[in-house]
Amino acid sequence: MAWNVFKFCTALRGLGSIMILLVLGVVGVTYYAVVITNYGPGLGAGGLDSLIAFVVLVLFHCLLVMLLWSYFSVVFTDPGSVPPNWRTTLDEERGDTDPLTSAEFPVDSENGRIRFCRKCNNLKPPRCHHCSVCGRCVLKMDHHCVWVVNCVGALNYKYFLLFLFYTFLETTLVTLSLLPHFIAFFSDKEIPGTPGNLATTFLAFVLNLAFALSVLGFLVMHISLVAANTTTIEAYEKKTSPKWRYDLGRKRNFEQVFGMDKMYWFIPAYSEEDLRRIPALQGLEYPSKPDLDAQEF
Repeated sequence: MAWNVFKFCTALRGLGSIMILLVLGVVGVTYYAVVITNYGPGLGAGGLDSLIAFVVLVLFHCLLVMLLWSYFSVVFTDPGSVPPNWRTTLDEERGDTDPLTSAEFPVDSENGRIRFCRKCNNLKPPRCHHCSVCGRCVLKMDHHCVWVVNCVGALNYKYFLLFLFYTFLETTLVTLSLLPHFIAFFSDKEIPGTPGNLATTFLAFVLNLAFALSVLGFLVMHISLVAANTTTIEAYEKKTSPKWRYDLGRKRNFEQVFGMDKMYWFIPAYSEEDLRRIPALQGLEYPSKPDLDAQEF
């Protein structure tokens, strides 16, 4: 039987806020190794060493601020819930006196436009999926992430991508900055510092190297998903479909996640103008190719 990553995530629901503490713990160890132990004291060394320490510390703190801002934006932002009494455009055209019922639109309806969640007993907007961990339907759900103790969906997907992006940059910076100290462990020279500081430096290097490599894989995967205007769940479900109705070209696909305002591309926020002119950012309406309108998941 094929391994299902979604069932695996469901099994990890018990971890809860422990994962947030784990993330903060890794940040704390890294901060101590880089700032307190190695590069903070180097500011007073003078010469080139002071300049290198200054550059490393400035980059480290800037990336750390963006990483934590993006991280907690994912944690505390609702990924997108189906509004109460939400009705499809087709339903509105029929009028309130002739409402749709669950008997009229089974989950696998032929036209795929009208979908119904039997667990929530509600209509499902396009690209909406039920999360068994959260116990509700999530707009444009990508996956439930145990690292952020939240679902990743329409309203916080950009923040999740920025979290991956800044995590990769930060862990790469830390790995490179601690590499000379790590190599020194295997030399015959005497290494200055207490055993505790040396152990923290060694641990921080290994952790950040591991995270940099693993996050790089996730980042590349999600960049390809954004380029195709799909999600992890949709990619899993439509793996046999050569064409995708929501793939409007890389530029428009990118704008449906990051918006059109370039000033907001690298921060976990949207401009008010983008929220008005791009309905996809609200998670309920998505433009699609007319010739593939019958396709839905």
